[in-house]
Parts: sequence; C-alpha cells; structure tokens
Amino acid sequence: MNVLFVAGFASIVRDVPSARSLYGDVLGLPLEGDEYPATGALDGIKHFGLWPLSGAAQSCFGTDTWPDDLPVPHAAIEFEVDDVDGAAAELVAAGHALVRDAADEPWGQRTARLLSEDGLLVGVVHTPWMHD
Repeated sequence: MNVLFVAGFASIVRDVPSARSLYGDVLGLPLEGDEYPATGALDGIKHFGLWPLSGAAQSCFGTDTWPDDLPVPHAAIEFEVDDVDGAAAELVAAGHALVRDAADEPWGQRTARLLSEDGLLVGVVHTPWMHD
C-alpha cells in the first residue's frame, strides 16, 4: 500500500450545532456548509470536518443509524492511497474487518473503511480533487 498523505480528518459528532460552535465560533475554523461543516483551508491538513454520526453510518452501512453491536466512532481519519481496492485487500489480508468495502461515495471519493479497536473510523481513500 502506498499512502500519499492524510486526506482528511473529521470529528464524528452527535450534535452538529454544538460542535460547529466550538470549532467554528470558538476556535475560528472557516467551516462551510450546514449538514457537514468542513474546510479545506487549513495549512497542514487537506480537509477537516464535523461529520454527523448519521452520515458516517450512511457511508458505512447505508442507514442513518450506527449499529448497536459496534462501538460508536469518535473520529474518522482518511489516508489517501493510489489504489483503494488494493489497499482494502491488503487490510483484509492482514486480518482487519472492513465496515465498508471499496466503493464510490456520492461526493466523488472512492473509500474503504474499518473501525479500529480504539474506535477510530479509518479510511483508505482516493480523492480526485486533491491531486494536481
């Protein structure tokens, strides 16, 4: 697997307005959008967002509700790779269970995701707009 960079980090939140108040109003991050406040304007990271838990559940399981039998993730980190399908296969071969097989997201990213033992939603992704 060839990790190119950290493509994004998102805190997974239950209360978007409260989180937006902390990160946008108090910390002054230039967040845009209402359902998924995010920015691509911070030095040192390609993307930072406040991902509603319902959105993470929809991406992984196709439902707005996180499954009761899995720990609720507190954050998501995405590693940009040159081959999402190959990276997903490597993760499975190494014994990791994916919560989402490699697939295309509605917003144009290709992703595969797993839930780490410590509750971090880890993605291997290809994000076309982050490449020259």
